[in-house]
Amino acid sequence: MTVEETKELREFVFKITVLGEAAVGKTSLINMFCEGTFKEDYAPTLGANIVRKDVNLEKAKIRLIMWDLAGQEKYSVIRSMYFQGCVGALLVYDVTRYNTFESISSKWLSDFKKYVRKEGVFILIGNKIDLEEERVVPTEKGEELAKKINANRFIETSAKRGENIEEAFLLLVNQILSNHGVVL
Repeated sequence: MTVEETKELREFVFKITVLGEAAVGKTSLINMFCEGTFKEDYAPTLGANIVRKDVNLEKAKIRLIMWDLAGQEKYSVIRSMYFQGCVGALLVYDVTRYNTFESISSKWLSDFKKYVRKEGVFILIGNKIDLEEERVVPTEKGEELAKKINANRFIETSAKRGENIEEAFLLLVNQILSNHGVVL
């Protein structure tokens, strides 16, 4: 890399949150994105788990600070403080549990909008598409909800198979950059 190329490399730090009901796969999405691993045994997140991942784009280095927020209702009182400085979110539902889909607009999106500046970016994710035979939320419903809530994008993923995981996080990163007027 030449000196001129080095000068063009920009560095950013973005705090993002991963939101959704308990057991929709938030931690699994992060683990697959950061480590390329999936754990079969479910252990609920207590409060919040903070994970860092560096993403290298062609002309930028992005440090993502990901806040994996517990989905259990008992943590709702302290959840607001976790949003401070957040610029983006992945709103995650489980395609096999309709109530997790409904809670996106009734709970998670309203929390995000209440505590994050209006230029905050969010992407809607339907997770667990590997469980196709158990699916109760069709892709079309996810697309409709994404339009209705003005999500920046909608994508379906499988944390278990690693399907569309990197794409989901990169969509969020690129949208955050775009919203901050950064053109790479």
